[in-house]
Amino acid sequence: MTIVILTGPPGCGKGTQAEIMAGRLGVPVISTGDTFRAQVAAGTELGRRAQAYLDAGEYVPDEVTNAMVLDRLTADDTRPGFLLDGYPRTLDQVAVLDEFLDAHHRHLDAVVALEVPPDELVQRLLHRAQLEHRSDDTEDVIRHRLEVYDQYTRPLIKEYAGRGRLIPVDGTGELAEVSNRILTVADSLLYPHA
Repeated sequence: MTIVILTGPPGCGKGTQAEIMAGRLGVPVISTGDTFRAQVAAGTELGRRAQAYLDAGEYVPDEVTNAMVLDRLTADDTRPGFLLDGYPRTLDQVAVLDEFLDAHHRHLDAVVALEVPPDELVQRLLHRAQLEHRSDDTEDVIRHRLEVYDQYTRPLIKEYAGRGRLIPVDGTGELAEVSNRILTVADSLLYPHA
């Protein structure tokens, strides 16, 4: 059983690399964005609560996010493990995940943190905004998103480093280069004594 968190700032390529890493590990990707969309589409109570925040462009509160993610983590396909993408995002969510894993006699194997310099992230996100015609993704908005990440999510990296669970990965370069680094980490988790 392999349980991994993949984290990194907006624009680091986390979604793409999550799929690649999970494929190698043979576990599902549990993405908060996908989980929100599935609950909204199913018309669940949690989905309706999340939709109100999403429609307003606001951060979905921890209690709603936690409930959705923890519900998803009890699905049958997570028995061999899972890769979390976009969760946890706050230290409070870390505590909730710790309790869940303890209660289910599971443990976190690694936190893989993609590292990309801020100016490169800004350029990537501006390029993506141009390709996807997202006029609201201006440089100011993007830099604000990076500040929010630094404020709320970067403390998780320090927390997991202190636990000896952090594996930093250089997220710069071509997609294939980053993917090779991610696959090397996945293989080290699958075959720790190879």
